[in-house]
Amino acid sequence: MTISTDKGSVAGATADGVDRFLGIPYAAPPVGTRRWQPPAPASAWSSPRSATAYGSRCPHASTSTGPGMSEDCLYLNVHTPERRTSRPLPVMFWIHGGGFSSGAGDLYDGSRIAKANNIVVVTINYRLGVFGFLGVPGLSRQGAGNYGLLDQEAALRWTQRNIGAFGGDAGRVTIAGESAGGHSVCALLASPPARDLFVGAIIQSGGCPSLTVAQATAKGEAYAAAVGCSLPATRASCLRAKSANELRAADRGFVGGILTGPLPVSGVPELPLAPSAAVRSGRIHNVPLLIGSTRDEVRQWALPFANATKGQYERAVRLEFGAQADAVLARYPYSAYDSPYTATYAIGTLWGDSSVFYGLGGCQYQNLTAQFATRQPKTYFYEFDDPHPPTPAKTPPGFDSGAPHASELGYLLPMETSKSLAEEQQQLSRAMVRYWGAFVKHANPTTGGLAAWPSYRSGTYMSLLPGDDSQALKSEVYADRHQCSFWNSVSYDWLTTNPDRLAAQAGVPTS
Repeated sequence: MTISTDKGSVAGATADGVDRFLGIPYAAPPVGTRRWQPPAPASAWSSPRSATAYGSRCPHASTSTGPGMSEDCLYLNVHTPERRTSRPLPVMFWIHGGGFSSGAGDLYDGSRIAKANNIVVVTINYRLGVFGFLGVPGLSRQGAGNYGLLDQEAALRWTQRNIGAFGGDAGRVTIAGESAGGHSVCALLASPPARDLFVGAIIQSGGCPSLTVAQATAKGEAYAAAVGCSLPATRASCLRAKSANELRAADRGFVGGILTGPLPVSGVPELPLAPSAAVRSGRIHNVPLLIGSTRDEVRQWALPFANATKGQYERAVRLEFGAQADAVLARYPYSAYDSPYTATYAIGTLWGDSSVFYGLGGCQYQNLTAQFATRQPKTYFYEFDDPHPPTPAKTPPGFDSGAPHASELGYLLPMETSKSLAEEQQQLSRAMVRYWGAFVKHANPTTGGLAAWPSYRSGTYMSLLPGDDSQALKSEVYADRHQCSFWNSVSYDWLTTNPDRLAAQAGVPTS
């Protein structure tokens, strides 16, 4: 099948009732003089372009690997039902996660959601790591530190111009993303240039973190020094002269860890306010929102504490919470958790409840949802509560991961973990695909044959469970589960030390 776009025609392929158009360029390759510049328009082509293979992935952090990486990576993919009516279909625009340092659009097959819900699904690549989020003075006149975010907006503009040719409705685009993709959705909600590019939003296990210009500049200058470009007068030209491999080889300090990696930069034209401040003040694009997290978001990230003693656990809590530590330890005593991973379960639980990972999950996440709901009546909140979902992460023998970060993805988008779903989990998967599709189509996840999903304004959230046990529960149930009466009564900051370093500071042995 061949479709005409504003730059030329693309020839896709059909399989299992879905037309797939892969590897479509939405912007010019950000190479040479275009490195660290806002995305430029793609060049036109005259002959039909094959769209049966994914485009190259954007370069990952040096700590990550992946096939087919290239700076020439600004491609997107369209999945659309083979049998379409004459009426344009709603569009789900998916932004991948990976800490703004890894991931790619080709990891997420939109065909299942497209076919099950009769909608169009777009997945994208965007620049990552030092290529997408480096903020160094003099590097560019516009977009410093936010090239990846500007890529996402360029892909949304491509969607506005072209999705009608694929059967989609440019006036019914819902942006969606998980983890860093969820952070991106919140940033886009606060970005003035993104206004009118979408009419709905889905945030999965993502919050609203960002860096200030000063923070991004300090981080960028430290990276420039690490790569051998420390002199201010020649820093920009020195960086541009480096090869992609040289830039990646020196990026360990820039990509950091879970809590010290790249983030969108606020205080600039594309993001005047920090997204979290924009939500609080109401200066966001006020669109219907589906938002939620997994029940045990950060438990796996607490594994550096696997060998911690009671004393080491308590020392870590004191290092993190200072004057509040006694109250925290009274709520989360070491003795309340199972062995042999006692400290991991304890600190993973209190981290999750307190939302100290960029406000993700737990009580601050519920508060964030309430802030959205104050202005947007069509705000829907969920918690993914499957106690034992399959996960790709390797964990120690006997360790119970619970429902960790990203474990819901295989229930929505076909991937390796999807193959391990038991029958009741497959039932939940089918329900989630329909809930998400209903939200994209109607700005309301409630759909026939499934448990009704009221808005958060009604004082309820959806607990997503295997089989047909998913149900709307009172928001007080969520608050009690995560001890929010306590966390909302004390003052504390997000964690800024990565788990492995905090464990080392507390004296925990590494093995």
